[in-house]
Amino acid sequence: MRQGGLRLVRSSFGYTKMSDAFGSVVNVHTAKTHFSRLLDEAAAGAEIVIAKAGKPVAKLVPLNAQAPRRRLGLLAGKAVVPEDFDQPLPDSVLDTFEGR
Repeated sequence: MRQGGLRLVRSSFGYTKMSDAFGSVVNVHTAKTHFSRLLDEAAAGAEIVIAKAGKPVAKLVPLNAQAPRRRLGLLAGKAVVPEDFDQPLPDSVLDTFEGR
């Protein structure tokens, strides 16, 4: 069943949600009433948009595992910083930046 640009879908948990370009969309009342179930869906990988007065205001998404730690020194020896890196730029270069 369509309502505007949204398609109404009966959830496996027994409540009605809408589906559109955002994925699953539920209104605030439904989100409050079925919050635990929505959390279960999000934990299973679903992205649920919560709408207020038909306008999306929040997204409930699964929490990914911790981001991988960055490895320091990955480019060690591959880039060279010149000795005069922090010296003032020549006037001709500054003029170019300042539009003169």
